Amino acid sequence: MASTFRLEIVTPDRKFFEDDVDMAVVRTSEGDLGILKNHMSLVSPLAIGTVKIKKDGVYTEAACAGGFVQVRQDKTTIITDSAEWPEEIDVERAKRAVDRAEERMKSAHAGVDVVRAQLALERALNRLKIAKRD
Repeated sequence: MASTFRLEIVTPDRKFFEDDVDMAVVRTSEGDLGILKNHMSLVSPLAIGTVKIKKDGVYTEAACAGGFVQVRQDKTTIITDSAEWPEEIDVERAKRAVDRAEERMKSAHAGVDVVRAQLALERALNRLKIAKRD
């Protein structure tokens, strides 16, 4: 298909996804970015959020824990600490992570890294949001 481009999503553990796609939408630190074939080249940090992939007219979504996206005309590469399909998400574990992060943020004393707790909370909430869409 002439209007596709290669999308590759890589985590430290695995090559999460690699295929030709029609479109991808990622959450950057500046907002959502839609990527089509021949998009201008760029590198951007990713925020915690959803990666939406359109292939053959069908959308799929995955949870993404931030990272970087590199866009070239014929290939886009996402490098992230973690990416999960909805069916891979352990909902109970994510709920426990929400509870832990909220508790840490409430008891913000000298030994608690509030920024780290906030990021853990965002990742867990994102995972729950994606899991509920399955």
